Amino acid sequence: MALPLINYAPKSQNARVEGYIVPGDEQPTIFTTENVLSPGDMDVLINAAYRQIFFHAFKWDREPFLESQLRNGQITVRDFIRGLLLSNTFVTSFYEKNSNYRYVEQCVQRVLGRDVYSEQEKIAWSIVVATKGYGGFIDELLNSDEYLDNFGYDTVPYQRRRNLPGRDQGELPFNIKSPRYDSYYRGILGFPQIVWQNEIRRFIPQDKKPKAGDPANYLATARSIASAQGKTTPRVSTGSLDYLAKVPRR
Repeated sequence: MALPLINYAPKSQNARVEGYIVPGDEQPTIFTTENVLSPGDMDVLINAAYRQIFFHAFKWDREPFLESQLRNGQITVRDFIRGLLLSNTFVTSFYEKNSNYRYVEQCVQRVLGRDVYSEQEKIAWSIVVATKGYGGFIDELLNSDEYLDNFGYDTVPYQRRRNLPGRDQGELPFNIKSPRYDSYYRGILGFPQIVWQNEIRRFIPQDKKPKAGDPANYLATARSIASAQGKTTPRVSTGSLDYLAKVPRR
């Protein structure tokens, strides 16, 4: 029997605080089908949905059937988000590579656009995952009042109130704060890889680089010839040779 969602106390964090927002370049761009005027606008909206859920979607990760349904108006943006969350890419990359607690944290960030309130919320949603499966858990998130009030059926989810006025640094993006794989699987997959550079390269402006025919281009060659000529065979005086020491004993 599926257990009901355990009550947890929401805390007052950035996403729940009402404030006066002045539109600007730092505010997140809202992608919705309400202002889609051309097929190009729909492409931008679809790519924004992929960035929100996958952060980056390769050609193998894309869902052409869902994209076609969204373009033809057969499904809503909310249905498209649900299809991405239930896709094979998301299941194998997020659900199977993480614990239920970390999977809940990543889904709350990507779907509800905020961080989890506390460990109690992780435990509450983890019980839903254990009893209803990841599909039932996704349905619970998309059917929640928080999702419908903030994004509805036609808006792509986004990180809410990321920029904090009065702070030098705002909240980090979710893909940096919670990467797709945890440290255990990152070690198995062999990344991140550190590439050490053996040679120190210096940047030379274009106007400072020697042009064709410049003697500086032949400086290395001249130095190598000079060093080769300087290496001569040392002369040994015959008076300093010890012939008796050179003859082997018989």
